[in-house]
Amino acid sequence: MITPVKQVNRVFMLALAPFIGLIICLLLFRPELEVGSIMPTSLPEDQVTSQTQTISKELAGAKEAAVQTSSSIKRTTLLYNKTTSTMSTIVQKAKVQAARPETIYNKRITSKLGVPFDRVDSDRITIELYRVNPGSYKGYAMKIKLKDHNAMKMALNSELGRSETTMQAVKRSGAIAGINAGGFADSGGKRYPLSTTVMDGKYINGFQASFKDLFFVGLNDDGKLVGGKFFDKSSLDRLHPQFGATFVPILMKNGQKTIIPDKWKVSPKRAPRTVIGNYKDDQLLIMVVDGYNESGSSGATLEEMQGRLLKLGVVDAYNLDGGGSSSLILNNRVINNPSDGNLRPVPTHFLFYK
Repeated sequence: MITPVKQVNRVFMLALAPFIGLIICLLLFRPELEVGSIMPTSLPEDQVTSQTQTISKELAGAKEAAVQTSSSIKRTTLLYNKTTSTMSTIVQKAKVQAARPETIYNKRITSKLGVPFDRVDSDRITIELYRVNPGSYKGYAMKIKLKDHNAMKMALNSELGRSETTMQAVKRSGAIAGINAGGFADSGGKRYPLSTTVMDGKYINGFQASFKDLFFVGLNDDGKLVGGKFFDKSSLDRLHPQFGATFVPILMKNGQKTIIPDKWKVSPKRAPRTVIGNYKDDQLLIMVVDGYNESGSSGATLEEMQGRLLKLGVVDAYNLDGGGSSSLILNNRVINNPSDGNLRPVPTHFLFYK
């Protein structure tokens, strides 16, 4: 019979048997450790010293190279900055020198006009307004520099035959200034532009060869004033007009007075006038002369206009529609005194944009 004490001893023996077996296995099959496989063999002292010296020399060389590279970069940077500064100075001086002839020429023509009493200046255009009072007539001169050729356009109503005043054209298009342009012909209660008229590079009602004393004047796609008599379409096409209108007669060509036909010397002798011309640097000059009526007793003669334009150094000049049509608008103000008492509606206007 198994007593309780024996039963407890058997349980402990069964529980401890696996651990006792593991201990016996470890004692019987214990592996021998090789020290060399774990600990590295030590290097000879002289070899360690040699490697240390080599590494030290390489570090010193790298340091010296880094110092030299840094110094070289600094020298290059200083040279670059100095060169850039020198080039900027040269470019600036070149700009000033290049602008000198233009500045001198502009001062020369401005000195002949006097002191402007109104001025508009923007990135696109510069406008200076002067009084013209030579004694026999009174008027205004407007000198215009187009910095952007799109700063000048022509107004022509999309419904051919309709007309408007220069003020209406200015307000409708948002322009800063404007003058009346070409002549017109009335028919059936409507007002049509005279002869060859170009708008947006296209001919309105086709090309008409110049006849009698008519001429065409407008602006080309380079922003330069072009004009004259054109007896065939190809001659005008070569100038690439973007817009332009027609009237009579031409006043100046290549800095010289043209011959004025006898008819226009007396029909009328004196009148309100609107004239457009250009200087050799492509600045524009517009002159608008006041007159009390169209009877021929007030305003300026065409010969007087020629004389004044010649003194002002204008190269080419063209007489635009005058009389009651003459109008000059700047900054939403009517500058001249229209002979009709009010602005006359006409088909075409030259407009200027700020």
